[in-house]
Amino acid sequence: MSIKTRQELRDARHARIRKRVTGTADRPRLSVYRSLKHISAQLIDDTQGRTVAAAATTEAELSAKGTVEGAKLVGAKLAERAQAAGVKVVVFDRGGYRYHGQVAALANAAREGGLEF
Repeated sequence: MSIKTRQELRDARHARIRKRVTGTADRPRLSVYRSLKHISAQLIDDTQGRTVAAAATTEAELSAKGTVEGAKLVGAKLAERAQAAGVKVVVFDRGGYRYHGQVAALANAAREGGLEF
């Protein structure tokens, strides 16, 4: 019996999600990544393989670290940058993380900032 690590289990969940979720130029993928200290999100056009907009708590102006408050700041800043890039509708990729806490806060802040998903 093989014991899988938390990372291996998350990678498997993420692979299952990514089979169905794909970003296009009209509707990019809002991808979320959480580390132990930070949270980041980016809008990705998978057809061209390019990032449309991104935000992370590693930026000086969003330095609230990996907390729910930091996730709200990242979601709001990402929505602002997406609006500037002309993006209004996205598809959400939670990255294998539970839709809870920081991930939910980031998504709700992005919605309040004007993104639709």
